[in-house]
Amino acid sequence: MYLIAGLGNPEKKYDNTRHNIGFEAVNFFADKHNIALNKNKFKAVYGEGRIGDERVIVAMPQTYMNLSGDSVAEIAAFYKIPNQNIIIIHDDISLTPGRVRIRAKGSAGGHNGLKSIIARLGGDNFPRIKIGVGAPQHADYDLADFVLGRFTTDESKILKPVIENVCDSIECMINNGIDRAMNKYNN
Repeated sequence: MYLIAGLGNPEKKYDNTRHNIGFEAVNFFADKHNIALNKNKFKAVYGEGRIGDERVIVAMPQTYMNLSGDSVAEIAAFYKIPNQNIIIIHDDISLTPGRVRIRAKGSAGGHNGLKSIIARLGGDNFPRIKIGVGAPQHADYDLADFVLGRFTTDESKILKPVIENVCDSIECMINNGIDRAMNKYNN
């Protein structure tokens, strides 16, 4: 069994912001695989489905970004999902919009959602898909304002095919392993 969790913030005012790109990817993935995100438990909105022979839980933690680990850990514990089968999708300011990086494990890299997940799971040995959202143009620009801001029109055009590729990479990870997904989808 796999847990696929997209990170974001739950209120409507955060829709289509850089920080919510994980939610967007999970929604697209769920739609593509006819997985209804209609359950509300474990501090998450989630649904269950199948990818090939594997059962999957697709979730959007509703705890706000900084406490994402509370939700992810509860789901993983209830369904007895090992860390290596927990796929986290999140924004990354160190990557330009349109870039994707898949990693088998690693540090939080300053991302508060990942910090929370690492703390609650007791380690960083879970796969993650980082979607580039760019960084502020000016060093004095507030980072929180930037990630809670919306994409430009040009950035939005770039991100639609990126989200489709992210969904393909999740399928590849589940069906063929993370090494194959990294080789094929890291750009």
